[in-house]
Amino acid sequence: MTESRPATPIDAIAEGWVDTLVDLVPDVAIYIGVPGRTGEYGDLSPAGHDALADATRALVTRLEAEPPVDAVDEVTKADLLAEARLSLEAHEARLHLRDLNVIASPAQEIRESFDLMPTATEGDWATIAERLGNLPGAVDGYLATLRAGIAEGVVPAKRQVREVAEQARRNASADGFFRDFAANAAPDSGELPAALRADLSRGAELSAAAYDRLADFLDSELLPVASERDGVGRELYALRSRHFLGAVVDLDETYAWGIEELERMIDEQTRVAHEVLPGASVAEAVAHLEQDATRKLHGTDALKAWMQELSDRVVAELGDSHFDIPEPVRALECMIAPTQDGGIYYTGPSDDFSRPGRMWWSVPEGVTVFDTWREKTTVFHEGVPGHHLQIGQAVYNRAQLNTWRRQLAGTSGHAEGWALYAERLMEELGYLDDPADRLGMLDGQRMRAARVVLDIGVHLGKPRPRVRGLENLDTDGDWDADFALEFMRANVNMDDAFVRFEVNRYLGWPGQAPSYKVGQRIWEQIRDDAQRRAGAAFSFRDFHKHALDLGGVGLDTLRGALLS
Repeated sequence: MTESRPATPIDAIAEGWVDTLVDLVPDVAIYIGVPGRTGEYGDLSPAGHDALADATRALVTRLEAEPPVDAVDEVTKADLLAEARLSLEAHEARLHLRDLNVIASPAQEIRESFDLMPTATEGDWATIAERLGNLPGAVDGYLATLRAGIAEGVVPAKRQVREVAEQARRNASADGFFRDFAANAAPDSGELPAALRADLSRGAELSAAAYDRLADFLDSELLPVASERDGVGRELYALRSRHFLGAVVDLDETYAWGIEELERMIDEQTRVAHEVLPGASVAEAVAHLEQDATRKLHGTDALKAWMQELSDRVVAELGDSHFDIPEPVRALECMIAPTQDGGIYYTGPSDDFSRPGRMWWSVPEGVTVFDTWREKTTVFHEGVPGHHLQIGQAVYNRAQLNTWRRQLAGTSGHAEGWALYAERLMEELGYLDDPADRLGMLDGQRMRAARVVLDIGVHLGKPRPRVRGLENLDTDGDWDADFALEFMRANVNMDDAFVRFEVNRYLGWPGQAPSYKVGQRIWEQIRDDAQRRAGAAFSFRDFHKHALDLGGVGLDTLRGALLS
């Protein structure tokens, strides 16, 4: 490990900010695996949001007054200031009053925190019982915030309200998450005392009732006044784009580039389809692969085992060749998520690596068969050299980086852009030489290009695009949700349940979906600029190490740090 760097006043401010977040938002303590009030929830009411905004303003004042003492400080100050100022802009825009979507809002986060809580000991389960008992208060605070939004006319779209109400009812059902979680509670050894089991059961019932109450509120109070429009408009979209990228981009130029990139992906995918089956179209090549029993996995147990074997092999091979992978980072767990909402995601290791990094598959109900050629590149995206290498390396770099830099800094554009960059890197390294696997990778890359066009198009109300290769789509009029669904169906080869979830996600989470492909674009631009500057002395291995050693940052900060 690198020699420890002396802590600076800016490090102290950043560490203090982590302490503040752990205090005001106990979910942060769970996420990064540090001591905190993990049996509690933060205040999700308007007063809680105001308290966090006040703390953020104080952070900005302290940071602005403190000069950096080295290059690490310069990155910390630039990035933490940028994040804090964006957070305040979002608060002033009252985004918290309409914070409801199908994937990343308090409606999901209140429940998802349990996925990361330790369960090895009786004490762990006692903390979980405490948190279950406190969950109704968190829901009530959230309802108070959404009601404040109703009073001010700041509301989410009807589509998101309907979908989240269904999610809430599934969690609250007799066989939903809470009751199932409590019923299957077990430490690593021994049995839980009867009193603790009773507390868990009681907490599960209270939590299920709270989610029923959330669903009732969504159906009866919020849905009637929710917005008919899915798009959020240019001003709000620009704010969310800056949040997810940590960079400012020209949205109209990016939309035009997205169309060009999508057409390029269609061309590349068509060429690879011919390698899979000479003379075949993409659809014909996909149909051919879907009949190949050797590329099928049946059931989530088989999916999980296949993911783990592939991940373990790639970590071992790349750790011996193209990357310096520290021993703690080599542990990566492949998991089937306890929900069935359709997302695929990664959660980082705890700060001491006692909880390893994990990739999660939330498999929709009824989906039981999986194609390895579709999923192989996802393991690279979520694992190594994607998110796990990127985030695990930052957590490991405690000799140079403060806790905020290791565990909390960064943007979707930085993380997801790197993960797409990593997919292409694995192609260059020969891991996608099989045309079927390469077709699966290109399917994902094409989907990410299509999302740039869809997301900007629907939220900015642009005219429907005319994309080469998709001439059968109705391009009259402007973007809307129905066209968005047909557009995605024409651009991806996956189960329709996944497609529907994805489109609902884009409609409710403006600016996030393009951050993948736009982030990849910026990563590649930075690498190409660095290569031009260094000439023959440029080393891909050294470039990647320097970039990953920074930890998570906004993409403007990344550009400055790597090209200064």
